[in-house]
Amino acid sequence: MDTNICIFYFKENPDVLNRLRQLSFENCAISEITLAELVYGAECSANVEKNMNIINSFIRRIQVLPILNAIGIYAKEKSLLRKTGKIIDDLDIFIGATAIANKMILVTDNEKHLGRLSNIQIENWIEK
Repeated sequence: MDTNICIFYFKENPDVLNRLRQLSFENCAISEITLAELVYGAECSANVEKNMNIINSFIRRIQVLPILNAIGIYAKEKSLLRKTGKIIDDLDIFIGATAIANKMILVTDNEKHLGRLSNIQIENWIEK
């Protein structure tokens, strides 16, 4: 799950809640980079302690994937994006590379940017 989907979950978005009920937390994961972005967001918020408690409760229920096996994919993807002039944020590349490295589907509301990565499978749980 990408950072934006986690935030939708925290805000009790019905689309995300329904999908998580169907799949269960055991079948979902986040990247260490997603966790870093969530913690950063909490630190920037008006209620750091409350938001950190929400994040800590969340990561007790979901697998957090390390980025070590995604580093080569990150480097290759960033190089390809740079060559084509379609660069995206480094953290987004790492999140996508983690999904690719673990042969997982990335759930995101940022299909426009993350869809630029090679061999990525994307789902968007947000109804528009």
